[in-house]
Amino acid sequence: MKIAGITVNDRDVPLWAMAASAIALLVALGSQYLGGVAPCKLCLWQRLPHGAVIVIGVGALLWFREPRERLFLTWLAAIAFAVGAGIALYHVGVEQHWFAGPSSCSGDSGLNSAQSIDELRRMLLAAPVVRCDEIPWSLFGLSIATWNALACTVLSAFCGVAGWRQLKEKSA
Repeated sequence: MKIAGITVNDRDVPLWAMAASAIALLVALGSQYLGGVAPCKLCLWQRLPHGAVIVIGVGALLWFREPRERLFLTWLAAIAFAVGAGIALYHVGVEQHWFAGPSSCSGDSGLNSAQSIDELRRMLLAAPVVRCDEIPWSLFGLSIATWNALACTVLSAFCGVAGWRQLKEKSA
């Protein structure tokens, strides 16, 4: 497969996927610790599939080198990226107020159910500071969650095409 003038061997796609996920996590951690953009609960959830793809890539790098194993890892990476795209799209929907997010990060934490001032104080102190339904930063009018949804969708398709090509190559 040739992308932007770079020839990518289909069997090496788990390694490329690992690199892309590592970059995504480094950007997320950099924006958090260097840029001061605190993540919400859904932002943290979006990091999990990238972590899984890194583990898949490490497996491809260190142990699983046979064609059948690489095919499995390629499809596993495609599925992980698809899950990541789903989580990111859910977050975009929460940000756009298309539907309600988790009550713990969308402002609907049940504070009205407090029976006393002390209970309300405890609930307020336990409430997360970062809300999932607010966009803390955007680029070209697109939130971080939107960019992650786009990236995960493209990477899932990239891994899926490579997996499909490996299947065709195997059957030929």
